[in-house]
Amino acid sequence: SLLSVQVLRLEELPYSSSSDDDDGGGGSSPSRDRAEQDPGLWHPKSIPPKPSAFSHCVRYLAFLWNLLFLLLGLLLLALGVWGLLAKAPPPGGQRGVSLGSDPMLLFVLGGLGASTVSLAGCLGAIRASPCLLRFFLGAVLAFGGLEVLGGLVLLLARRRLRDGLRDLLLLCILRYQEDPDLQFLVDEVQRGLQCCGLASYSDWESNPYFNCSAPGVQACGVPASCCQDPLEEGSVPNAQCGFGVLGLGAAAAGAVVHVGGCGAALGAWLRGQAGAIATAATTLLL
Repeated sequence: SLLSVQVLRLEELPYSSSSDDDDGGGGSSPSRDRAEQDPGLWHPKSIPPKPSAFSHCVRYLAFLWNLLFLLLGLLLLALGVWGLLAKAPPPGGQRGVSLGSDPMLLFVLGGLGASTVSLAGCLGAIRASPCLLRFFLGAVLAFGGLEVLGGLVLLLARRRLRDGLRDLLLLCILRYQEDPDLQFLVDEVQRGLQCCGLASYSDWESNPYFNCSAPGVQACGVPASCCQDPLEEGSVPNAQCGFGVLGLGAAAAGAVVHVGGCGAALGAWLRGQAGAIATAATTLLL
C-alpha cells in the first residue's frame, strides 16, 4: 500500500542525531560512525606517537656528546688556522713550505670535518631531523670503517710503515730549520726520548746547516735538544750546548749529547704504548 512505501523510503534516509543538528546540521560520515563504534579503527596519521622517556634521554645525550665534539673540532680548526697564519710569509717574501705539505693543514681539515659532523648530529638530535641524522650516521659509520681499516693496515704493513716512519724522521732532520712545526716536533721527540738523530747523533751532518762544511756557527753541531744538560747553570736554556759536537769523537760527544738515535727509541716507545693506543682508539670508536 501507499503507507508501507512511504515507511520504506523514510528508513532509507540517512540518520542524523540531535547533536549533529546542534553542530550545524551536517550528517556524520559512515567511517566516523564506524570509528565511534570501534575506537581501534581511528588512527590519524598526522598525530605522531608520544616520545618515551628513553627517547628523550637518547636525544639529549646525543646532543651533549656532539656538542662536546663540536667544541673540540672548532678548537682544532682554530689551532690549525692560527698555525697557518703564524707562518704566513712576509710581504714580498716567499713561503718556505708549500701549503699542501704543511702539517697544520691536517689540523684544519680534521677540525673542519669533526665540527661539520658534530653540528649535524647536534641539530639532527635536537630537531629530530631525519636528513641530518642520516648524514651524521653515515659519517660516523665511515669514520668507524676507516679506523678499523687503519688498524688492519697497521697490523699487515708494519715493516713498510716502519720504513716510512724512518724516511719521515730523516725528512724532518733535513728540513729542521725550514718548518717551525717540524722543528718543534723533532725537539720534543729528542728531548722526551733522550735521543739524537735517526740512527745516531751523526745523522745531523746531513742537515745543510749542521754539516761541518756549512758556513755559520751551527756548522758541525747538533740541536740543543740533543744535549744531556740543555740548561746553563740549571735554569737558563743553552742553545749552543750542541755546537761542535760532530767534530768530536764518540766518547767525547757522549759526554755532551745523547748519541743514540731516535728510530730505535721511538719504536720501543710505540711498542710499550700499544695497549694504551688500542684502548684509546676503541674508546673513541665506541
